[in-house]
Amino acid sequence: MTELEAWYARDNGRYLLECTRKSVDAILDTAFGYHLLQTGTTRAHALFGSSPINHRIYAVERAGDQVSLVALADELPLESDSIDAVIAHHSLDFAHNPHQVLREIQRVLTPQGQLIIVGFNPHSLTGIGARLRGISRKSLWSRQTVVSEHRLTDWLHLLGCEVQGATRLAAVPLAGRGAIRRWLMGLNDWSNRHNLPGGSLYIVHAVKQVSAVHRPRRQWQLRRERLIGLVPKPAAAPTPFRPSRSGSAQHEQPTQGN
Repeated sequence: MTELEAWYARDNGRYLLECTRKSVDAILDTAFGYHLLQTGTTRAHALFGSSPINHRIYAVERAGDQVSLVALADELPLESDSIDAVIAHHSLDFAHNPHQVLREIQRVLTPQGQLIIVGFNPHSLTGIGARLRGISRKSLWSRQTVVSEHRLTDWLHLLGCEVQGATRLAAVPLAGRGAIRRWLMGLNDWSNRHNLPGGSLYIVHAVKQVSAVHRPRRQWQLRRERLIGLVPKPAAAPTPFRPSRSGSAQHEQPTQGN
């Protein structure tokens, strides 16, 4: 179990995961297509349970029971413009180059495809606490990349993605027991309903607006084989016809050579 998976196994993590699933479910209700991809750093937190898209790919760097594809988030073995919806669950938070990860996700996403990005808010109480824990070089939080919601919005705009909205969850970390915990959960529920800034997590929903374009590749990329090619089924070609002398349309018969 990784440190982030262990964090999600605690009270605050379980509460945030439940809030995240509810918010992601509401967005996935509007996402349709053939293929859905989730990337991230945890192996047992699939967020696509309610999606109407049947073919779902769970791509993580390490193998797990729910993982269907072991791959790096910045080098996905998928064809360009092949995925109809992508959930990036903390894919940017711990990436060495988060902008490259976002570019790779944008590459595999189809035009008009749905993109859902879940990340830690560095300006929240949880984010500040994570940076304090990151003082230790052995901590997972020491490798966290600070990607604010505002910075992410700028990146998406540069990549031709239109932001549809942003959700902030759980402004206050849970603490204590009994009445104190219930009061904090009520405070978080109130902040979630009003989408107040300062939430522990942000969920950014965007749609890819640019069309498929030719992207020059480096030589090593040309030699790399894609593991999965998701090609849409071609539409049936119309049957050719020609008008007869009487004015009615007749189907054209194939001619045979002498």
